[in-house]
Formats: sequence, structure tokens, C-alpha cells
Amino acid sequence: MQAMIFAAGLGTRFKPWTDQHPKALAVVNGKSLLQRNIEYLKEYGITNLIINVHHFAEQVKEAVRENKGWGSHISISDESGELLETGGGLLKAKPFFKEGQKFMTCNADILTDLDLHRLIAFHEKNKPLISFGITNRVTSRYLLFDKDMRLCGWRNTKTGEEKISIPQKGLVPMAYSTIALFEYKVFDLMEAAGFKGKFSLVDVYLELAKDQLIMGFDHSGDRFVDVGKTESIGLAASIFT
Repeated sequence: MQAMIFAAGLGTRFKPWTDQHPKALAVVNGKSLLQRNIEYLKEYGITNLIINVHHFAEQVKEAVRENKGWGSHISISDESGELLETGGGLLKAKPFFKEGQKFMTCNADILTDLDLHRLIAFHEKNKPLISFGITNRVTSRYLLFDKDMRLCGWRNTKTGEEKISIPQKGLVPMAYSTIALFEYKVFDLMEAAGFKGKFSLVDVYLELAKDQLIMGFDHSGDRFVDVGKTESIGLAASIFT
């Protein structure tokens, strides 16, 4: 199975490090976030990887070269010309994926010990278009699910904004973990829905959920750190040795 690591972001909440470096190369206990995610995927036999780059792209490329991909085969999807966000980045990387085969995505700045074997088993049992990790942690933006963990919508608790794909009562709010498993046909469905250029994967989920089965895999209780801000490094270092 292939996987894509999103490592192109500007890391605006991670200054001053990101004034001179990409966030993906920030170090936790002697290893960069990028290295940790590559090694995490490798634990599950996933060694054919795509990494997208934009902010200080050459530093990421050089780190991959110097470390020989940390034992994995790495392809670079270069977004130096335009930052495309997660959805646009995935669509741009389509030529790197093997046609007809499932694949995973994750964000370079997320550290977790979610058991990918369990996620894959969940996906194979329920046969959705997309399965992704979710937990019951506190956040400001939630994905909304029915009792069977089918994605039905999204809510921003700070602004009150909601986007509902499947109207239901009693929707369950859960936080998105960014680790997702896709069927290859998602590319055709994205293009048919008119997605192009710069867009988020969450926008894809909400649009495709109207007609496709998209499910959340609850892994609450697993270790999880969003290393989105510099102050998160200390927390990550205390949890991931």
C-alpha cells in the first residue's frame, strides 16, 4: 500500500522555526516530524511514499536525500509554484499512485500510535469510499457522524458555522485525526465533482458524503499530538520518545 504525507504547509502557527525551516523538519527527541511519520508508516509495511513540498521545499528534499528516505522509497510532489492544501495536493499527486489500489494519507505535523491494521480492517469490513481516524478530544472544528459513524457534516464551534451533507438528528461530534484510507476511485469522484486547484480534504469529504459512504474510525485513547504550535513540541517530546 502507498501513502502520502502532507508536508507542504506554511506553518504560520509554528514561528519562528518556520521563518527559516519547513515545519515537517521540526525535531522531537532527536527526530523530525517527517522522519517520525515515515517510520510510523514503515512499522506497518508501508514504504512507498509520496511527500508534497512547498515551504522551504529544498530543505525537505535534501533531508530525504541525505537520509536515503529513512529506508522508504520517497516520491516528491512539488508544489513550489502554488500551495494546494490537502485536497489539491492529493489530486496533484494522482500520477504517483497505482491505479485501482487503496492508499493512505497523513499530516506531517500529527503524531499518533493509531493502529493502522485496525483502521484497514475497519475499512475492509465496512467498505466505504474513505475511512479516517477520529477521537473524542476537544477542538473547535468537529466532523459530525450518525450512530454508525457515517460522516454527515461539520461544525465550527467558535463561529457556529455548520455544513450538513446528510441531515440527521443527534449527530455525534468527533475530532479528525488526519490519517485516512482511500479507495482509488476517489480521484475520479473529486474530478467529477469539480474539484481543482486549491482545496481541503475536508471539503472533499463533505461533498462526496452526500452520495458515498465515508466513515470515521474511533481510536480515542490512542496517543495523539497535533504539533501545530511550537509549544506542542514539549508535549510531543513527553509522549513520543
